[in-house]
Parts: sequence; C-alpha cells; structure tokens
Amino acid sequence: MANSKYEYVRTFEQSDILLPNTWIVVRIDGRGFHKLSDRYAFEKPNDRRALDLMNVAAVEVLKDLPDLAIAYGVSDEYSFIFHPSCELFERRSAKLVTTIVSTFTAHYVYQWSNYFPDTPLQSPYLPSFDGRAVVYPTTRNLRDYMSWRQVDCHINNLYNTTFWNMVLKGGMSNTDAERELQGTVSSDKNEILFKRFGINYNNEENIYKKGSVVFRQYQLEETKAESVSKTSQDLGEEETAAPENVSKSQQEKIRKLRRKAQVVVEHVDITKDDFWEQRPWILSGKPGKLPAEV
Repeated sequence: MANSKYEYVRTFEQSDILLPNTWIVVRIDGRGFHKLSDRYAFEKPNDRRALDLMNVAAVEVLKDLPDLAIAYGVSDEYSFIFHPSCELFERRSAKLVTTIVSTFTAHYVYQWSNYFPDTPLQSPYLPSFDGRAVVYPTTRNLRDYMSWRQVDCHINNLYNTTFWNMVLKGGMSNTDAERELQGTVSSDKNEILFKRFGINYNNEENIYKKGSVVFRQYQLEETKAESVSKTSQDLGEEETAAPENVSKSQQEKIRKLRRKAQVVVEHVDITKDDFWEQRPWILSGKPGKLPAEV
C-alpha cells in the first residue's frame, strides 16, 4: 500500500505487548449490573439463570479461542487465562482484552432469551462488560490469583446468603441487616442461617459457594503423592524457565487438538493441588488424551 502524507499519525500508537513467558489473565466485569439485575428481577441472593447464562457465554469464548487454558467465573465476573506460551495477537493487550470482552458480550446477549424468555432485553438496560489484562510470572502466582477469586466467591456468597435471608425471610430492612452483620465472622453468619432460617450453608449448591471453572476435558490423571509436597518455589522455578520454541504449524496443530476436546463447566475446589494434578494439560499448555468413547 502506498504511503500518504497522513500516515505519520501511526507514530502516536503505543506498543501494548504484554511481557513474554507470563500467564495472561483477562478479567471482565459486568458494567452497571446492579441496575441490570434490578430491572430484570434477578433472584436474590443468587439467580441460577443468570449464572448459567454467564457460564454458557464463557464456554463459547473458550470454543472460539483455543489458546485459552482455563476460565473462572463468579457473579458478573469472569477471568480468562492464556498460557505463557500464547502468542495470539502477538500478545497485544488491547487486542486480547477487546476480543474477549466483545466475544463474551455477543454470546451473552445472543443466549439471553434462552435463560430469560419472559423478560426480553430493552434499551437502555443492555448488558455490557469491561475488561483488563494482568500478567503473572509464575504458576504459583496464577494459582494464587485463581484461589483468591474462589475464596472471594465464598466470602461474598456467605454474606449475601445471610443478608438476603434476613431481609426476605426475616423481614428486616437492608440497613438493619447490614448493621447486624457488621463485624461478624463466618461462624456468626452460619449460626444466623441455621438458627433463624434452618439453612445449613454447607448444603448450598457448589455453583454458589465455589463459582464456575471452565476448561477443556481430557482423561484425568491420577494424583501423584510426591507432587503434593511441591513448594511455591518449585512451581515458580518451573515457570521461569525459557519457553519452548513452537513453530506456527505446531501451534496450529495444538489448536486443532484443543478444538476436539469438550469444554466443560465444573464447580470444584481449585485452591487444592488435586484439581491441577488431575488435569496437567491446563498448566502445561499441552493437550491431554481425549476420553475414550463409551
């Protein structure tokens, strides 16, 4: 293409290439979802339809982008993780974030009527999401990030479950419920739920307590006892090693193998080693063996 006198404006563009050989986390959040949930009468403290809608949109994102290793979602938030070896869009932050946000939003809107058939979307109450990219240098950092989000899910859900039962079943005002819960710990909230409302929090569905983990499913590996004792330093050293040089043809072959795997949603504990040891392909970036057909 011939140059023009206007082409100088390209010099104003700044490089936003993310640090190489690091985990990339693109976290998206719903914009104005408090008003959205009120407008479409989301159930309190959790609306299973809304969570299932978030999950189906996340599944489609993983299907569209085989470079993604795993995703984790809770409420109106989702984190999508790229392996350190990922070279999609030359690791340009803006391209990765906008692709994730736009693809997720498109599927969320497209699937809306399947989960809220009686409440069609109406302007100006339309769902939208913002996003950001953060890089983590080691596997331990990445796992700690995901553990942080899951622990946060439990803390928020316990509070919301207690709060909304006090309001909806206990007849308390929002202000009074907030005042009574101020300064309480987990055991206090569990006691309120059990003594006042007969609710054993341990029996609540895992999707509410643990959030949703989305990944490609291969044959599970047996847990190795010796790997349980790995320290943070061990995990960090594994990920600071130089990445393997993978040709474009090899990268495309890996993408094709990933597309053959089923993308699943599970509500399990990701703070422990077992989850990761049984699914080594998530951290290794290398596809596992497809489950044998029954």
